[in-house]
Amino acid sequence: MIIDAHAHIFPKVHSTTGAGPTRGLGYGRIAVGDKETQLLPPYNEKTVFTPEMLIANMDWAGVEKAVLLQGPFYGECNSYVLEALNRYPDRLVGSAYFDPWEPNNREEFETLTTSSKFRVVKLECSEATGLCGLHPNARLDTPDIAWLWDELEHRGLVLTLDLGAIGSRSYQTEAVCAIAEGHPDLRIVIAHLGQPNPSAEAEAEPWNLWQEQIDLGQLPNVWFDTAALPAYLPDEDFPYPAAERYLHLAIERIGPSKILWGTDLPGLLQHLNYPQLVRLAKLHTQALSSDAQAMILGENARRVYIVD
Repeated sequence: MIIDAHAHIFPKVHSTTGAGPTRGLGYGRIAVGDKETQLLPPYNEKTVFTPEMLIANMDWAGVEKAVLLQGPFYGECNSYVLEALNRYPDRLVGSAYFDPWEPNNREEFETLTTSSKFRVVKLECSEATGLCGLHPNARLDTPDIAWLWDELEHRGLVLTLDLGAIGSRSYQTEAVCAIAEGHPDLRIVIAHLGQPNPSAEAEAEPWNLWQEQIDLGQLPNVWFDTAALPAYLPDEDFPYPAAERYLHLAIERIGPSKILWGTDLPGLLQHLNYPQLVRLAKLHTQALSSDAQAMILGENARRVYIVD
């Protein structure tokens, strides 16, 4: 079983980040503030990524299930994701978009998590595209949102965190450690393998920060997904040897049972198509035992997100 632990769908790009508003411009292009960028391949008149587009890619690449995550970059899509979960319950698992630093956050949480199909709450905390860009003083360890960790643990929901770039305000390793240790039944997934990159690797301080964050995986209730690693390697091409090295450095520290393969689809489609991303994952794990490879490619995600 192959499971993509980190994918997105959206009916449009329309939101706000710390860098300014985001909006779709058509044919895969988007605007973020006053800058334009190519987000997707230029195939469709509207810059969208529907559940049907994701399922078609999954069928093409041999991916059985995917976990739908949300964040401020594309915009809140709770109703859209719930509709997709209802249409494709055997293929998709979904996260709720939730901002714990907004007023009336407890009422919003209750609405989102009561009688819904959401199994996950994702907090995209990064400064560039996430909640720490919208709330400059946001801290995961503030007493004002301590209730959230209790509720997630009590309801058996997964907490997925994007902690942003190494050394940024959102890279709150100590806070996550305290949450995990204080809530041993709360499953926590940290996205993007902590965002390793050549610049951080070249300097002792940021590289120590990355290793400290990866070591959170030594806790029994913390995992990492591997989404978007090629995007952090602008000077490399297939088969992205630095991404393979970062993966194996993480495996050495926390073992293969704590790592979930993910892509960040559709963003990585500007680098590789979906079958190529699956091939890359198999290449990067081919030196492992068959059991360890199976864990990373799907079994860990099944245990964390799909609990049968």
